[in-house]
Amino acid sequence: MDSKKEYIELLKQFPPRPIKSEEDLEATQAMVNYLLDKPKLTEEESDYLDVLGMLIYDYEKDLDIVPDIYGVELLKVLLEERNLKQKDLVSIFKTESIVSDILNEKRQLTTRHIQELAKFFNLSPAVFFPRSSV
Repeated sequence: MDSKKEYIELLKQFPPRPIKSEEDLEATQAMVNYLLDKPKLTEEESDYLDVLGMLIYDYEKDLDIVPDIYGVELLKVLLEERNLKQKDLVSIFKTESIVSDILNEKRQLTTRHIQELAKFFNLSPAVFFPRSSV
C-alpha cells in the first residue's frame, strides 16, 4: 500500500476531530494506545500519531491538565522526581550519550522517543512534544 493510501486508511479508521468531551478524549487516547502498542510504526502512522497528540494537547491545555513544562524540560523533572538516572532511559534511547545529548538539548526527541517515554512514564505523548510544535 502506498503511503498516501495508508494514511487515508488511518483517517477512515478513526477520523481526527477536535476533542470536546471526555468520551472524545477516551476514544482518541484508545487510538493513540493502539498505535503505541505496535512494535514499529510506519512514517504515516507516526505522522497520524503526531496529529492525535496535538488534538489531545489542545483539549488538555484548556483543562489545565497539561503541565506548564514540556518536552525535554518535563523529562528532566520526571527523572529528578522519580530518582532516575540517565542509564535508566537507555532502553528508550539506546545509549547514555544519546540520553545526555537529549537532556543537554544537543539532540531533539524523535517520535519514537516520545512514544516510548509516554509508555515509560504512563503519560500522554502530547506532554513530550516541544511547546513550539503544538
